[in-house]
Amino acid sequence: MQRLLAGERSAIARTISQVERGERVPDTLSAALAPHLGRTHVLGITGAPGAGKSTLVHALLGEMLSRGKRIAVVAVDPSSPISGGAVLGDRVRMGEHGAHPDVFIRSVASRGHLGGLSRTTETLVDVLDAAGFDTVIVETVGAGQSEVEIMRVADTRLVACPPGLGDNVQALKAGILEIADLLVVTKSDLPTAETTARDLKDMLHLRAAAPAGSWVVPVISACATTGAGVTELVDRIEAHCAAAGRGRRLHQRQQPLPRRPDEDTATRVKRLAAADPFVRWLGITCTEAGSGTATVTMTLAAQHLNFNGTCHGGVTFALADTAFGLASNSHGRVAAGIDAHITYQQAAAEGDTLIARAFEVSRSRKLAVYRVDVTRGDGAPVSSFTGTVYLTQRPTP
Repeated sequence: MQRLLAGERSAIARTISQVERGERVPDTLSAALAPHLGRTHVLGITGAPGAGKSTLVHALLGEMLSRGKRIAVVAVDPSSPISGGAVLGDRVRMGEHGAHPDVFIRSVASRGHLGGLSRTTETLVDVLDAAGFDTVIVETVGAGQSEVEIMRVADTRLVACPPGLGDNVQALKAGILEIADLLVVTKSDLPTAETTARDLKDMLHLRAAAPAGSWVVPVISACATTGAGVTELVDRIEAHCAAAGRGRRLHQRQQPLPRRPDEDTATRVKRLAAADPFVRWLGITCTEAGSGTATVTMTLAAQHLNFNGTCHGGVTFALADTAFGLASNSHGRVAAGIDAHITYQQAAAEGDTLIARAFEVSRSRKLAVYRVDVTRGDGAPVSSFTGTVYLTQRPTP
């Protein structure tokens, strides 16, 4: 531990590898590191696939190094369909700075984890924070409107927007653009970059007026290959750090744990489940519920199977979606689903009992993100689901 706290690269790399392999329990490690956390500024960079995120990170590394910073990068790559490891595309594009003594770059595989990050990202940030880096850059996989998990990890959230978004700005603004502290039009040397910047500024003007003195989200045009706009971008990143501070993820951990679900909440959620005819037809039962959580179960029968004799994917989705809907509506006002993604780990058969546990990952004034883990009765993982809801002002029935 002392070598890690001293910033020794070998100790950092070994600890991260142990976390990735599951040899370190994340909660236990974070508790050991806790007294040494809160010094680093976490910069989250997200955006659509092909937005130029990795090239932008490379340019930011050069500018930050020129300012005397020690920087670590956690680049979350898509998983290889063959080995399950990281594809390492991000690491290749940042290779020029990888050997610098003040830079540490680590690519990690998403391994099917939804939300733009990997399961261990927050723990890895803790390791790098304790190791004394001034800035930790977390680059997500190519993200769509529901991949907003970065909002609970990063102090400053940068959304990279490639030129030519056009009408896609309207689709994205309900999700990923809502979390931005900085909007960056990448590849600003392309002809459509100016139009994209204007569209983003127009979108921001449609938002409710920010309270006096609060941070105003800027739209910055930058070209990572030429360096245009990179100095201004780092200036804005530092300005946001000065305004918003560091340790967002730590402040969230210090919030008091929610009280045990009271009977009224559980009763209301179970009543909503019982009132849903499709849920009843599938044989789904809500067994537990609380504020932002719900657990539902279903025992597979012949009508749940596909032509191969295993559980139909649509049935698994319906089970996960039920838990998602109940958890997101547990707060007493209607939550309208706007996006959902699911991955499948393994099949289930007739007679198996499936359990779907939903929990709230993040919540803002307008949006909330939930994760659902579906397992068999023996604990084997079956499916992972994430969904985003828009929070209305209407009370639940």
